[in-house]
Amino acid sequence: MQQRFETFTVLIAKISRSIRRIKAEEMSEFHLKGPHVSCLYYLTQLGPLTAGQLCDRCEEDKAAVSRSLEYLEQNGYVTRPDKRYRSPLTLTEKGQETGRAIAGKIDRLVEAASEGLTPEQRQVMYDALTCISGHLERLAAPRKSQNGETDL
Repeated sequence: MQQRFETFTVLIAKISRSIRRIKAEEMSEFHLKGPHVSCLYYLTQLGPLTAGQLCDRCEEDKAAVSRSLEYLEQNGYVTRPDKRYRSPLTLTEKGQETGRAIAGKIDRLVEAASEGLTPEQRQVMYDALTCISGHLERLAAPRKSQNGETDL
């Protein structure tokens, strides 16, 4: 059991570290950071979204998305009718062009990362990761005790 835990945690940490490193390296030409890239990617893939919807998609907190959107807006990547949190964000021409380039890079990187896997193996991997992620989220969620207080 200990070997399985060590293998799992080490591999997940390596994957996470590699993804961060690749994001930083591959996106440096755009002068964008990880959260900026995520926002542009989802806006490119899904069209106009609100900041709240981006928080959900990017798995980032409201403050991080807000900072990213401020940067993207100030640098001409996105526009929104007004500054309210619920206003949908739209990509500018610059944002669309950059978003397409980012999406292309992401597609190539994902393909390269899963090189050597059959489509069936890839599906099993994603199914297993989805299952594990769900279990870990449930285990990490604060629980209410019988008296209504949060147990950690």
